[in-house]
Amino acid sequence: MKIGLRILLSYFLILALAAWLVLNVFVGEVKPGVRATLEDTLVDTAQLLAQLVAEDVKGGDIAHAALVGRMQNYAQRSVDVKISGVRKASLDYRITITDARGMVVFDTDNQDVGKDYSRWNDVYLTLRGKYGARSTRTDPANEDSTVMHVAAPIMDHDKIIGVLTVAKPIATIIPFIERSQAKILRRSGWLLLAALIIGIGFSLWLSSSLRRLQRYADAVARDEKIGLPELGNNEIGALAQALEAMRIKLEGRQYVEQVMHTLAHELKSPIAAIQGSAELLSEDLPAAARQHFLNNIIEQNQRQKQLIDKLLALIKIEQQQSLEQHSIDLNSLLNLVKADANVRLQEKALELQIELAPDLVDIKGDALLLRQALGNLLDNAIAFAPHGSCIGLSATQDSEGLALSISDRGPGIPDYAQQRIFERFYSLARPDAAKSTGLGLPLVREVALLHGGSVSVSNRTDGGACACLRLPLP
Repeated sequence: MKIGLRILLSYFLILALAAWLVLNVFVGEVKPGVRATLEDTLVDTAQLLAQLVAEDVKGGDIAHAALVGRMQNYAQRSVDVKISGVRKASLDYRITITDARGMVVFDTDNQDVGKDYSRWNDVYLTLRGKYGARSTRTDPANEDSTVMHVAAPIMDHDKIIGVLTVAKPIATIIPFIERSQAKILRRSGWLLLAALIIGIGFSLWLSSSLRRLQRYADAVARDEKIGLPELGNNEIGALAQALEAMRIKLEGRQYVEQVMHTLAHELKSPIAAIQGSAELLSEDLPAAARQHFLNNIIEQNQRQKQLIDKLLALIKIEQQQSLEQHSIDLNSLLNLVKADANVRLQEKALELQIELAPDLVDIKGDALLLRQALGNLLDNAIAFAPHGSCIGLSATQDSEGLALSISDRGPGIPDYAQQRIFERFYSLARPDAAKSTGLGLPLVREVALLHGGSVSVSNRTDGGACACLRLPLP
């Protein structure tokens, strides 16, 4: 399982557990909270009414008392109101009055007058000077049929002469409880969804940063030219900086060892040739032989100079991970490459034909490096092209990018050299010259990689070789 998915699952499981615990408390407390509020209201109502009917109960003629009659009228009234989206179509208070013995003397529903309520908790406790309340189900199997009863003592100075009980069915407040619970659950669902989206966003951000770092490490392992991605000022960014520092240090050490080894190997031959020629010059030789050995020393010294110059140029490009890109006019670039090679073209009476496809877009890159890379490819074509032949330099464009091709009509590339031509210091013998430094094509490959492109050299079906430098479109 990927680390981003692990973090997301862990985050969401913790969040879901916390949300479940909180919701369990909230939703579980809604009903008791509403019932407690209702009981508090019933206490106030019962105490108020008990105080108002005290004189009528003391007089003993409760049936003809004016206030009691008004309470009877209250029970018969109807309403039609909407409270927080819940419709209320009836008045739900039921008021009963008992005497000091617990016998019902008044009932707004006219159901239980004359019955003995002395054993019900609300009356029983109130007659003994305690807080009297009870909850009784009208249907034992249905919790929602519960009716809350709250009683208050009817006092004559310090004597309890009766009990007034106010009752209200729980069913009347259930819609408010369900509405509150549904609202809590709905908003909690939105909260969980928002938290999940935030978690997914964080997971994607973390996974994206790690994937970019992984792609960078893979590209370094493949020896690709790639710059360190911007990963921000955080732990992942610090890890990327540490990897980059380690890469530079390891590559630098390995590169120096490799360069020193190959340079020493390649310089052995010209140094030995120079030393041999110098030793022979110390002897008494004919003028023609002396001149031959002097020319050999100059040639080998020139070869060493070219070797060192090209190696330094290659080292500079190989250590470069990115470049500043500018718009380049292809026509001007190819004409400059032709001008650089004019002398060598004339020496072999070669013709360079430049062909540009119509509607070519200007490319982005380093003009000097591309000029150097194309110059190296053209030098190879000149070296292998037959005297008086034609060399083609073309630029074409397709969906994959821009292709700059240089073709000659020389002997082509032998099969044994196909896989080695881009190796450093590997060179094929020219038809009319010594081997080159073997650093031209490696330099071209590095320039291509810096531009995000590629280079290939292949044999043509009608003879000769074709080198193609492919560059991405802007």
